[in-house]
Amino acid sequence: MPGIHHTAIVTADVDRSRRFWCEGLGLTELMDHTFRGDWPTLFGAPTDRLRSVFLGDPGTPDTGIVELVVFDAADPAPPPAQAPRHGFFLVSLEREVESTLATLAALGFSDGVQRISMPAPGDKSVAMAVVTAPDGVLVELIGAPAL
Repeated sequence: MPGIHHTAIVTADVDRSRRFWCEGLGLTELMDHTFRGDWPTLFGAPTDRLRSVFLGDPGTPDTGIVELVVFDAADPAPPPAQAPRHGFFLVSLEREVESTLATLAALGFSDGVQRISMPAPGDKSVAMAVVTAPDGVLVELIGAPAL
């Protein structure tokens, strides 16, 4: 059946990334396994070992998975873009924005936070924010419509 299964992020520090995504954003670890394969051919990877940590919500498995990928000797991530550019842009999550940002800040993840409020149908507004994950991926938080 067609659908988006997961998004993969190559991480330099899997424990820090797991803390961001699980403790900060509420995802649950679904799997942690190391696979041997021809990753150099498939991905241009520097090794035939790939550690895969699947994170998601077991209560709503159809909402997709964030996969943290570890390749030994992977190149470091470039600095985050200062403006939108072509290519992968962000991961968007529905969350209560202010409490999620407070949780992330308490865990030490408050770099690059931007907040806005957007008009929504019916004289409502929607709180939104963007925070940068440990490996430079932008994460958009979208709150529920409020009066």
